[in-house]
Amino acid sequence: MLEGIDPLLTGELLLHLDRMGHSDAVVIADAHFPAWALGARVIDLPGTTTPAVVAAIRSVLPLDDAPGMDLMESADGSVLDVQRELMTAAGTEERTTRFVERFAYYDLAKGAYLMVRTGETRKYGNALLRKGVVGHLSA
Repeated sequence: MLEGIDPLLTGELLLHLDRMGHSDAVVIADAHFPAWALGARVIDLPGTTTPAVVAAIRSVLPLDDAPGMDLMESADGSVLDVQRELMTAAGTEERTTRFVERFAYYDLAKGAYLMVRTGETRKYGNALLRKGVVGHLSA
């Protein structure tokens, strides 16, 4: 256990987030997402929601310049409640979030460094975050 670290951030997840470089992507996927078919590195966090996992990851990971997050566009193009929750969890807004057509989103996801599959059952509950530059440490 570590103090000050969200309990959703397992040791394995923290290891991979640490190994990510600037602009590397992490996909936080809902339970419907084909994570194991698309990703080389997949961590399963059943029993969690995508907004909760996004919030936990954002507690240790800065976002890259806008768009720092991509969401899968809903079938009718409307912004769904789960997507609003994801933007809140990531600290983004509609103007700083890119909405990507479903199959184009799968193509983007294939290039992600890491996929985290949650137990989220709401449709279109997927987020792709790009890692920004971590602040420097002072001596």
